Amino acid sequence: MGYPDTFEGYMVNSSTEWSSFKKQDFKPKVFEDNDIDVEIECCGVCGSDVHSITGGWGEVPMPLCVGHEVIGKAVKVGSNVKTVKLGDRVGVGAQIWACLKCKICKADQENYCPHLIDTYGAPYPDGTISQGGYASHIRSNEYFTFPIPENISSVDAAPMMCAGITVWSPLVRAGAGPGKKIAILGIGGLGHFGVLFANALGAETYALSHSPRKEADAKKLGAKEFICTGEKDWAKKWAFTFDMILNTADMTHEFNLQEYMSTLNINGELHHVGLPDKPLPELMAQHFTPNGCKMGGSHIGNRPEMLAMLKLVSEKNIKPYIETISVSEAGCKEAVERVKKGDVRYRFTLTDYAKAFPDRP
Repeated sequence: MGYPDTFEGYMVNSSTEWSSFKKQDFKPKVFEDNDIDVEIECCGVCGSDVHSITGGWGEVPMPLCVGHEVIGKAVKVGSNVKTVKLGDRVGVGAQIWACLKCKICKADQENYCPHLIDTYGAPYPDGTISQGGYASHIRSNEYFTFPIPENISSVDAAPMMCAGITVWSPLVRAGAGPGKKIAILGIGGLGHFGVLFANALGAETYALSHSPRKEADAKKLGAKEFICTGEKDWAKKWAFTFDMILNTADMTHEFNLQEYMSTLNINGELHHVGLPDKPLPELMAQHFTPNGCKMGGSHIGNRPEMLAMLKLVSEKNIKPYIETISVSEAGCKEAVERVKKGDVRYRFTLTDYAKAFPDRP
């Protein structure tokens, strides 16, 4: 049948064969007046993709096309759309829809809307399952479709749609900037954006990692100091130091959280954006009392934050560390398997979509 009735994507059919991708057709939701069809140019590979297709975060509908770091060209624009025109280069992140009517949405907290729809693996009201960006096209709501500044390459912009905004939002909400000491825990796909952004916002930025081989990269990214958490008694020197630790690692279930909490200043926060498959270590309420610290987490960010992030990246010419892989059944397999092993510096973007989908109109 083909576009616009069906899209084509690289899909996983079972969590037991989570890295086996097959090129298949799927039916998108019905096009509405606030929708935009995006012909995809490239798509980032997120840890969420791996957690989803492996079943690590729970059962997902199959077959599933993952990918929520999408960059492409608007090829169809609904009659009510005001912020995007045909031919514009745009991005789509991890959220594809919200009601935009409830008190949460009206407070610019649409990323916490109780009715939100994730970019892939979530049902629309008509029962259609959302499908992601390892595909020829994506159909998105205008509010969750973002113009990309000209001087940000598509390959660099793609991982900002999820990894970037996931660290940007908690940093700005915590007031990261001059006079603040911010530690980024885990120097990987999320963490390297955390160091870049905390430094660009003017905070005194520290990198925490168990891997000493990441020290040189962390300092190039903007960390004032690199702290190796694999060393014995590492935390003692840093007691009562950080206003915030932004935890981007997804192995938190293996951490001694009390050590990290001890490095927080009075009322500092250990904030989680890395989401492991397993529960956090057990804690006592008393563990929060020596410095009055707190612990929290967050989910991506809102539209104003996304636009502000892209503006700063453009103005300061911020460059993430990206590797590229050509999108294909073999390319998708390689990408997710290497992400699961942590074998990437520090984010993948799938490219060459025009070759993979040559029959797009």
